[in-house]
Amino acid sequence: MLKDKLADIGLIGLGVMGRNLALNFESRGWKVAVYNRAASKEGENKIEKFINGDAKGKNIDGFNDLSSFVSALSVPRKIFLMIKAGEAVDQLMEQLFPLLSAGDIIIDGGNSNFEDTNRRVAYTESKGFLFVGCGVSGGEEGALNGPSMMPGGSEKAWPIIKPILQSVAARYLDYPCCEWIGPGGSGHFVKMIHNGIEYGDMQIIAEAYWIMKKLINLSNEDLAKVFNHWNQGKLKSYLIEITAKILRFKEKDGTYLVDNILDVAGQKGTGKWSVIAAMDLGMPMGMIAAAVFGRSISADKRLRLHASKVYNNDGTLVSFNKREFVDNVYAALYASKLISYSQGFSVLQAASDTYHWNLNLSMIANIWRAGCIIRSVFLNEIAKAYKDQKKPEHLLLIPYFHDEMKSLLEGWKKTVLNAMDNNLPIPAFSMALNYFFGITSSSLPANLIQAQRDYFGAHTFERIDDIRGKYFHEDWSENEEQSSFDTFDA
Repeated sequence: MLKDKLADIGLIGLGVMGRNLALNFESRGWKVAVYNRAASKEGENKIEKFINGDAKGKNIDGFNDLSSFVSALSVPRKIFLMIKAGEAVDQLMEQLFPLLSAGDIIIDGGNSNFEDTNRRVAYTESKGFLFVGCGVSGGEEGALNGPSMMPGGSEKAWPIIKPILQSVAARYLDYPCCEWIGPGGSGHFVKMIHNGIEYGDMQIIAEAYWIMKKLINLSNEDLAKVFNHWNQGKLKSYLIEITAKILRFKEKDGTYLVDNILDVAGQKGTGKWSVIAAMDLGMPMGMIAAAVFGRSISADKRLRLHASKVYNNDGTLVSFNKREFVDNVYAALYASKLISYSQGFSVLQAASDTYHWNLNLSMIANIWRAGCIIRSVFLNEIAKAYKDQKKPEHLLLIPYFHDEMKSLLEGWKKTVLNAMDNNLPIPAFSMALNYFFGITSSSLPANLIQAQRDYFGAHTFERIDDIRGKYFHEDWSENEEQSSFDTFDA
């Protein structure tokens, strides 16, 4: 081991993800330098603890001084930040700039807002350096054994960092789950949409679990068997797999841990950002919005407890054919999952067009096939669809999605109706179904909305008997007739 050799890559931030990523880099043959901005809350030195612990005997050097850390890196320097998103990134960049040389590369591996990354790319390049916003998915296990990585920003950095990043990324068959996404904040945008889809996936899985638990009284062990069975087929995915494991996990006293966890879900912002970005692009992302708001409702436990007593709204156990019921829940879960991905990829396409990123959606589907949280088998079908010369207008129009939806629709509707009849909230299942009916309807009541907008605000409207793009305004007061409900023939 050549301790005097300059490091191939430097990593700042020794939280769980940072530590594991440093170990991953080293295990692939790279020499690593690590630095942490502060000691832990207990006052211990994180650098010393890491170097004398998990990194002991490995080709990893630790530094308590930022200048010494930077000097220990081979040029062009490659510095991977695994720190909290937001102001901390900007502060650290300002500390790094005086220590860098032209062409050095800063890689932000946190969940930064893509607009911040747009700004940081331009600012860093103005200083003579390069900046990459790199989405990293897979949690602590992925960081250690192979995450899915989504780098974008200063394109000149890619040939330099490509061998390092692709060596530590997960692989699907022979395909590295790390490819260049595009300019500016595109890498962090793609990771943001990944997380939005993740929010949706988690919500619909939770709704499936809750319906089966509350309406047909399945035990945790039976629920685990259902999810394990689903994970052998078309629903095979990381989140379905771990759900089965979670449902089986017992505490030392023999109780199931999941039953002892408070029903209050946290969130860190990427789901909300996804919905905001979709709204800015004029794209419907209602199912993922329902998942975000579902977490918000769960967070107000005090209000929910009070309102449940006021309305006495808890459902009661109903007699169902359990086999048929589970099959219908499967249909609702699978169909809603397809909706979630179709909405996510539609937003990616809209962002690509609007921001001129030229995103390769087939490649993005492929790098999500392993390592990341939303990996699932039907991403193969999405990758194939976007690889075709004629790109799909919408994923619901490709044969795979079309055929699956036709077979799932009746069970999906029955699941939503059963939940509504028994006072069970299923915001994502129902929102996904409404989106499906909306996107497949040749006519909607938006004509009345346009009439209202023109009436009170002269916002104009188009006509069905004239060409698109030609707008009209009506003087609605000229043709008013007074009427009352009394004269209406009901």
